[in-house]
This record gives sequence, structure tokens and C-alpha cells, in this order.
Amino acid sequence: MQSRNGNIHLRSAGTSVVIDLAAPGFPAIIHWGEDLGELSESQLSDISIAARPQRVSGGLDNPSRLTLVPLESAGWQNEPGLVGSRSGQDFSPSFGLAEAQGSTAEDGNTASVRLRSVDKHAQLELQTTLTLDDAGLLHQQHTLTNVGTTDYELQQLLATFPVPQSARELLDTTGRHLRERSPQRHGFTTGRHVRDSRRGRPGADSTLFLAAGTPGFGFEQGLVHAVHLAWSGNQRVAAERTVAAHGLLQAGELLAPGELILGPGDRYTTPDAMGSWGDGLTAVSARFHESVRARPNHPASSRPVTLNTWEAVYFDHDLERLTRLADAGARVGVERFVLDDGWFRGRRDDTAGLGDWFVDDDMWPRGLTPIVDHVTALGMQFGLWVEPEMVNADSELARAHPDWILQAGGHLPLEGRQQQVLDLSNGAVYEYLLERLDALLRAYDIAYLKWDHNRDLLEAGSSATARAAVHNNVLALYRLLDELKARHPELEIESCASGGARVDLGILSHTDRIWTSDCIDPIERLTIQKYTNIVVPYELMGAHIGGPWSHSTGRRHELALRAGVALPGHFGIEWDISRLDDAELDELAAWVDAHKRIRELSHRGRAVYADLPDESADLRGVVSHDREQALFAYTQVTTSTSYPPGAITFPALDDDRVYRVSLASPTTPLEGPGQSPLAWTEHPVHLTGRALRTMGIQAPVLFPEQLRLIDIVAI
Repeated sequence: MQSRNGNIHLRSAGTSVVIDLAAPGFPAIIHWGEDLGELSESQLSDISIAARPQRVSGGLDNPSRLTLVPLESAGWQNEPGLVGSRSGQDFSPSFGLAEAQGSTAEDGNTASVRLRSVDKHAQLELQTTLTLDDAGLLHQQHTLTNVGTTDYELQQLLATFPVPQSARELLDTTGRHLRERSPQRHGFTTGRHVRDSRRGRPGADSTLFLAAGTPGFGFEQGLVHAVHLAWSGNQRVAAERTVAAHGLLQAGELLAPGELILGPGDRYTTPDAMGSWGDGLTAVSARFHESVRARPNHPASSRPVTLNTWEAVYFDHDLERLTRLADAGARVGVERFVLDDGWFRGRRDDTAGLGDWFVDDDMWPRGLTPIVDHVTALGMQFGLWVEPEMVNADSELARAHPDWILQAGGHLPLEGRQQQVLDLSNGAVYEYLLERLDALLRAYDIAYLKWDHNRDLLEAGSSATARAAVHNNVLALYRLLDELKARHPELEIESCASGGARVDLGILSHTDRIWTSDCIDPIERLTIQKYTNIVVPYELMGAHIGGPWSHSTGRRHELALRAGVALPGHFGIEWDISRLDDAELDELAAWVDAHKRIRELSHRGRAVYADLPDESADLRGVVSHDREQALFAYTQVTTSTSYPPGAITFPALDDDRVYRVSLASPTTPLEGPGQSPLAWTEHPVHLTGRALRTMGIQAPVLFPEQLRLIDIVAI
């Protein structure tokens, strides 16, 4: 970190962030992107001078700047970074910088700066922390403190990131249940593009990230900047371009009216807003992945191959059937067996029982001991499905404590999936759930909880305070997860929310993986996993093999496609494999073995996606950090207008190394509609990384919805 003449220069992992402390109104980031190198005192000062705009006709005498917290008091006439008041007064804060402290980690890489600003009139103190971590990911958080003697209602506090003038196209994601994180692009023109999530969780239709880049940017090239908000509740992510040539991305919590009232001495800290940049989305993604993998709580052990019972048995919890399923799982190499919904009191379908977290005596007269003992005797971990934040009206809990349900105006919200949502911010609710879950974990050898959340929140108010309570519920959820893990240090928890409706790095700071989507149709999963993977690394993404017939789309696919698409993720099976014959079990076991062979590569390497000119095909892979090994999956998604298809090229290899290229098992030998052998599959070729990147190899002729694995190893 450099600090010169009121400027601060943060540097790490090929990234520079220059902060002008003397910008009018509030400090401003005047550069975020490519490393500028070591700068002299005069050079750093001149960068600030070079960024100052001229006054123009029709404008203010002192032209506004894009600061870390844009404010009207400094001439900002677009969306302000901070909105709030004291019953309508002190609505326009004006901060003066009181202190700036910088620090550099012992390794000399991670750099951070803490800025403290004060508005004496409005009696507010704002502390801003910027951290550039070892991956070059920029973290931004604000803490607002009410230092006055009356209440201050906070309505909005957003983190603001500048983007360069070349950013003329936006990319975000939308979706629905069974089709999360579908990409959409927009021109980044003058005006504001806002993506609000008001579902009490990010939601299936929320955007996991918001990216701004050069027109047509892809995974392999095009300067692009992106932000992600590590928060599991309501949120706002926005992009704005002004007539004064400012371009910006913003991210923060979306607060309901009256939800956050700071009493005297109270403070509020924004969620961690993370900014990444690079030449292409793969470079953006790599910064997120490297940063996530450096967390102290990141799973260190190999991710266990998981068999989940839901699509195999649904609510049919017959011990004999489940033991047969567990036996088949052990036979093919499964390492974790998860008993899904249907084990607790009164649960015969999804209309009753939620909230009554006691083992059902009728269904399980000896408790869960028989199935737990059987699973663990086979050498597998045992996992259990729970949905602690939810309650059915038809439950003992709801009948005894209707005031424990989130509600507004004395009436319950409309139901979703025949259930309501509990108010975890109510201490009694929190203690009940902690006691029930802790009791289960103490009674049985449970290594894993699949923690579900199957409906959006509506009118999410607390009957204890009569105020909106999403913010407090998210914080209570985080505390509950942390407390359970503190009491049971070996416990792992999955965040599932109607599939992939709560996928963010906030929940992943307290859990060990996400369930990417309830849809495991491999064709749908190609897109879902691709755009989830921009932020979330493979080892945290649940990816399972479904049965031949997809329960969510009605399509049928061969095992190679179903398994090949799931292969790089946190791999598992969602299928009644107890009905398979020995040959089918052997084929499945080969795919489990294939995953185990490559999971260290997939879960530590760099995820890459090729920008193929032929949209009928998909090529994605994982490349080791030393670029000595790579595995790619080529999928013929639809028919192509080219027949045979053209060449496919491979990104992210070392240009000057020579690689052996061959088909990888279990997708060998090559079979398909081609009427002659494909030469390079018959006689593996040796090509440089440069040749593979520029000219590539001839793609195989495949039927639609077929996949082949390609192994690339340095020699």
C-alpha cells in the first residue's frame, strides 16, 4: 500500500485501487483495475489531478465526483449512496474525513484502508473499509453509527464501485424455480439499471452478480468488472451511467420502511460487497474462487460423494427400501448418505409437520438408529434433511405458538407450499430451534444437515416488534448456523432454498455448500452451473446425477451426459439406484471413480469456459494452477448447422508447453453418428497450448445431448 499527498494506492494480485482522499464530499476511487505498478509521490498525486473534471454550462460550480458514498450535499444528483433521516430532518448528510488508516499484511499483498468520516450537524459517523485481498478481490463495507441523541432511520446504504468508460454492456442473471441464474445482457446506456430482491432471501430470480464490460465481452476476453453482495436477505444491485460520464456498480441491503432504526449509539454495518475484474469472465471468476478458497472455514477435506434420497423415494420412508438404497450407494462408491424430507412427526406429505422436529414414532419406532447404524457400518457418513425456518399450519408448533410466525398487521401472509416462516429474531424461536437441532445431532451420528428453505417471505414482520424483520432474521440465521457448528465442529451444512434460491457468499460463510438447483436435467444444468460458477467454486456447488428420466423437465438422457455435467461439482446421486442391475451399477461406479480421480483438480483448479462460435456446442473444463493438467467436457447441446462440426479451441493452457490430448474415460471409445474414425481419438496427438488455443482440434460428431470428456496433460 502506498499513501501520498492525500491519495492511497492499494495493490495486490495484479490489481490497483487508487483512492483520492481529497475528493469533494467524500473519498473517491479513481482507479480500480489493472496494476499501475509502483508509483512515485508525484505520479500518485498527478493521477488525482488528471481525474478532476472541468465545470460545464448548466452544471454546478464545483463539478460532482463519483465518491465511495455519493451524496447530494457534494453535488451528486443521481442515486445517493446513503438515504435516511431523523423523522424527516437531517435528510442530507455531509461528511468530513476525520481519519484514514491503512495497513498491509505480513505477506505484503493484502492491503486495506479504513476511513472515518463525521457529520457533526447530522450527528452521524461513517466508517468505510476497503480491502484488496490476495486474489485481487476488492471488498467494501460501511458502518454507520448514530452519535446523536434521537433515533435515525436508515433507508439505504450502498457500496459504490466505479467502472471504466469502456463498460458499455451489462450482464446479470434472472431465473425461476428449476431454472436459476439464466444470463441476460443489456446495453449500459445513460440511466439506472436496478435489480431488487424482495423475497426475504436472494430468490431464484435474483442476480448472483452484476457485470459491466466492453460490448460482447465473454469468458475468454473483454475487460469486465463485476460485483457480488454476500448477503442472504433482501438486496439491491444496480448499475448507473450518468450524463457526466460516470459509470458505477452498487450493491447493498434492501431495507423495508422502519426496518432499521438506529437508536443513540447504535450502528449498522453493510454486507460485504465484493468487486472483481479481469480480461474475460473467467478472470473475474478466478478472483472470486481464489478469495473464497482462502477463507479459514473453507472445506479442507475432499468433498464426499453424496447420495440423497429425495428423487429416489420421496416421502416413502420404508427402512428396508432405504437400506437397499444405502447398500447400492456403498457398492458404487458413495461416501455420504442423506435422508431427505419425511422423517419427522406427522410428515406424510408437504402439508403438515414442519416445526415439529421430533423423529416420527410411527414411521421410525426405533428412531433413526437403524438407518444411521446401517449407513455408518457401510463406511458412509449420514446426513439429514431439515427446514428449520419454516412451519406448517398443521403442526403442534403452529398451534401452540402462532405468534412465532412472521406476519404483519395482525394477519398471516399468504401461504407458499402450505407453509409459513418462523421469526428467528424472536429469542424463543431461536432457542427452540437450537435445542431441537442440537438434540438430534447429539442423539445420532449425523455428519451433515441439508438445510432447506422452501418459500419466499411475504409481509415478513415480527409480532414481537411489529416491524419488518428480514434483516434481523438473516443475522439470527447466521448465528444459529454458527452455534450449531461450534457445538458440533465436524458438522457440515448445505444451504438449499427451493433449490438455488439462496446462493450467495454470505450464506456460504456459515455453510459448506449450496444446492445449485432442484433441476438436475443436465441440459438445464449446463447454464445453471456455468453462471453459478462465476462466483461459487465447484466444490461448493451440489451437482448430482439424476435418473434417466428428469423429474423436472420430462426429458431422458444417457448416463454419460447426466454424470459428465455433474462431474466437476460436489458430486452426488439423486436416483433410486437400488433398482439397477450389476452392469448398470458398474457403469455408475465408473463415473464415481472418475470423479474421485479428478476432484482435487476440479476443486482446486481454475474453471474455464470456451467462447465457441457455434452455439450448438459447449466446452468447459478445469485447468490446474500449474497448467500441467486439464480436463474438458465437450457437449453437443443441439444439432449444428455445420456437419461435421468445426474445430474446438481450449483456453487457459500454457502456450509454450506440449500437451497430450486424448478422450478420457468413461466416455471412450468414441461412438456416435460419425461414419469414420476421428483421427486424434485413434492416435492421441501432442500439441502446444498455443496450437490448442488458436487452431484447436476437430470436434467429434455427436448426436444432440451427448457429452465426451477430453484429457489434456503436459508432457
